Amino acid sequence: MKSEVERIHLLAEQWSAQDVLRWAFTTFRNHVEIASGFGVEGMVLIDIAARLQPALRVFTVDTDFLFPETYSLIEQVEKRYGIAVERLKPELTPEEQELRHGAKLWSHSPDACCNLRKVEPLRKKLSGLQAWVTSIRRDQTSARATARKVEWDSKFHLVKVNPLVDWTSERVWRYVRKHNVPYNPLHDQNYPSFGCTHCTRSVLPGEDPRSGRWAGFQKTECGLHGPSQDGNLVSEIAPVSSSVSTG
Repeated sequence: MKSEVERIHLLAEQWSAQDVLRWAFTTFRNHVEIASGFGVEGMVLIDIAARLQPALRVFTVDTDFLFPETYSLIEQVEKRYGIAVERLKPELTPEEQELRHGAKLWSHSPDACCNLRKVEPLRKKLSGLQAWVTSIRRDQTSARATARKVEWDSKFHLVKVNPLVDWTSERVWRYVRKHNVPYNPLHDQNYPSFGCTHCTRSVLPGEDPRSGRWAGFQKTECGLHGPSQDGNLVSEIAPVSSSVSTG
C-alpha cells in the first residue's frame, strides 16, 4: 500500500475534498475511519463525509480533560448524523497518572502528557486500520505545511488522508455558514483551536492562532501529526512514590 500511495499522491493533489474521501471509502471500505477533535475543520469534514457515506466511522481521543462544550458537541454530532462516535481512552485514568507521574504532568512535561493521553491511545486504534482521515490544514502549523491529501504515515504505518489540507480558514467558515454545520461555541470566544482544558487558552488579537495551545512552551502539536516524538518521553519521567499525597 505504501508504494500505491507514492504512485497516487500527486494525482490526489488535484482532487476535491469529496474526491479524496470517495477514493478513501472505496479503497479501504471498513478499514478507514475519521479522526476528529471536533474543531471547525473536523465538523466540515464530518459533514462532507456524511453526504458521501452515511454509515460513518468516527473516533476521537477522549483525554478525560476535554472542554464541556466539546463533549456536548460530540453528542450533537451523534444525533444529527445518526452515528456513534468512538471515544478512545488513555490506559491511565487521571488519578492513576497523577499517582505514577506526579500532579499536573501537563504543566511541566506536556509532551509526555500528550503521549500518554493522546498518542498511545491513537497508536493502538490505528494498528487495526489501513487508513485514517484527518481534518488538518497546511497553514495551521509548520509541521503540517508539507502534508499531502493522500500520504503514507510513517509514524503510525498506514495511509493518512487529509481532504482539507489545502483549504483556508475562510473557506472552512464559508462551508459552515452555507450548510449550517454545528460547531463548538468556543470558536466564538477566541479559541481558533482547542484540546484539553489545562493546555488551551483563548487567543488575543494579533496573536498566532496556535498561541493558545501549550502557552509558555515551544510546542504547537500534540504528537498526532508531524514527526515522531521521543518514544521514551514517559519512561524518562521518574515515577513518584505512591506515598505522595495527591490531594
